[in-house]
Amino acid sequence: MTDRRPMDLRAYEERMRSGPCFVCAFVAGDPDFRHETVYEDDDHIAFLDRWPTLPGKVLVAPKRHIEHVVRDVDETAFLRLMRVVRRVALAVEEVLAPERTYLLSLGSQQGNSHLHWHIAGLPEGVPYGQQQYHALMTENGVLSMTPLQTADMAARLGQAIRRM
Repeated sequence: MTDRRPMDLRAYEERMRSGPCFVCAFVAGDPDFRHETVYEDDDHIAFLDRWPTLPGKVLVAPKRHIEHVVRDVDETAFLRLMRVVRRVALAVEEVLAPERTYLLSLGSQQGNSHLHWHIAGLPEGVPYGQQQYHALMTENGVLSMTPLQTADMAARLGQAIRRM
């Protein structure tokens, strides 16, 4: 796995709690919230996590600002979103061949309120004590990836999605 670097959690929390919605800002084209897109349709966007804890960690979100995964989404919209999540997760599995693929919807009204799903492939061979939540916590460091590595990962995932 790529080397890890510490993350400035205090600065991240401040940005998420006091700044604009990161998904809405990204969708609007704000360069301060730029991410590498791996999939996009009229209603959804999938992009690489800016602070990945696992290789190829992707976020999938509706473009419209929705906050609650259950009560703010009708069944049809929820199923459309979950089809996108599944399609992206299958691409992560094709490209990275993980031991397990984690799917989580995180965030709260206090920060990161825009509904989004995390798709994270756990690489083969990660010791059990470093799996599950440990593997997802930025407190344990984030991967040091160059812009070229990030762009390459986005391209490979995007190609896999288009083949489906």
